[in-house]
Order: sequence, then structure tokens, then C-alpha cells
Amino acid sequence: MEKAKDLLKNYYGYQNFRSGQKITIESILQQRDAVAIMPTGSGKSICYQIPAMLFPGVTLVISPLISLMKDQVDALQEMEIPATFLNSSISNSDLRERLDRACQGEYKLIYITPERLGSTRFCNLLNSLKVSFLAIDEAHCVSQWGHDFRPSYLYIGNMIKKLKNRPVVAAFTATATPEVRNDIIGQLGLIDPDVYISGFDRENLTLTLRKGINKDQFIRII
Repeated sequence: MEKAKDLLKNYYGYQNFRSGQKITIESILQQRDAVAIMPTGSGKSICYQIPAMLFPGVTLVISPLISLMKDQVDALQEMEIPATFLNSSISNSDLRERLDRACQGEYKLIYITPERLGSTRFCNLLNSLKVSFLAIDEAHCVSQWGHDFRPSYLYIGNMIKKLKNRPVVAAFTATATPEVRNDIIGQLGLIDPDVYISGFDRENLTLTLRKGINKDQFIRII
């Protein structure tokens, strides 16, 4: 974990990992499958970006959110971490260029939408890459028991089976009932995964309820 901590300081400017981040990253670096249920804003992206920098080859990040995907890639590129995304927002020529560069090993992280895995050609291409780690964001989308089931997420389990060399697989979500959690593990074919469930306490946020005050006056004072 010392190398991971050095990366945290050098790239992200933090001195220490949060408890949920630390235990999740430790599991991944030990090459164990993992499920991390951590609230929004708890730093899930660090849990896969730092292992991606330490593992050989490339990390695939599956995300359904195109805007978030672009924001994360922009931030990584600003830190000079080689990353790209493949989704419907880019032209065919850009797609071919990025795929060629991926085959040449120029990226550490490649963000893709789950719909991309519906392409047999693309899935065959993945076997020409050295995929060491697969991170699945919004993993609850794979479960029909979840609140946001997305059928394209069902491609992921089949894709993992077709890879010549199975990567470490980690699933991330902000919330999941026990039924959804078990469905994530089953649908993705995770192997004896470490499961971490974080609390929802945010040390940097405070919620206070006040009654019997003059609202207009209180707002002016604030």
C-alpha cells in the first residue's frame, strides 16, 4: 500500500485514504475480486484509478454516464495519466484512432459504456489488449432487483468469460440491498469477492435542524 499512498499524495494531494478506500484498494491490489458499496462523494473513482496505475497493462472502466466519463478522463489527462473513453459521443475516426492507440498500449485507463460490449468486434479486440483490471461503476444497474436496471450491463458477465486472461474485477455502487448485492456477484461472475459496505456518514458535512426562528432574519445573518 505504500506505493498506492505515494500516488494518492502525488496525484490527488491527499495524505491518507479514507477507510473504505483503503480496504477496497488493498483487496484489489491483492488481485481479489471486490464489491464496494460506498455513498456518492466518498471517492470511489480513486479505488480503481490508483490500482490502474499500479497494475501492468490497461484497466477498463465501465460506466453508463457519458458526461461523468468525460469529466474523469479530462481530470486524469490533466494529471498526465494516459486515459481515454469510447462512447457514442466520438466520431468513427476518433474511435478507430483510440482503438489503435489502445492496442499499442498507450493508455492505462479506458472508459467504455456497457453498450459497447454488445459489439462482437469490440469484444474480440479486448483480447488483443492486456486487460489487468475491470472496474464496473454503477454496478447495481446489472440487477433486475435494482432501481435502475440497465439490460446492457448483462453483457459484462459474458465479456469476462470470453477474455483469454481473466482480470481482477471490482464492482462499485452507492447503494445496494442484500438481494441486489448478491445479484451483482452472480451476474458478473465474481469469484469469492471481498465485500465492503461503507456507512453514509460524511465527516465534512453537518446537518442541523433549527425551529422557531425568523427565517428572513436568519438568512440575512448567514
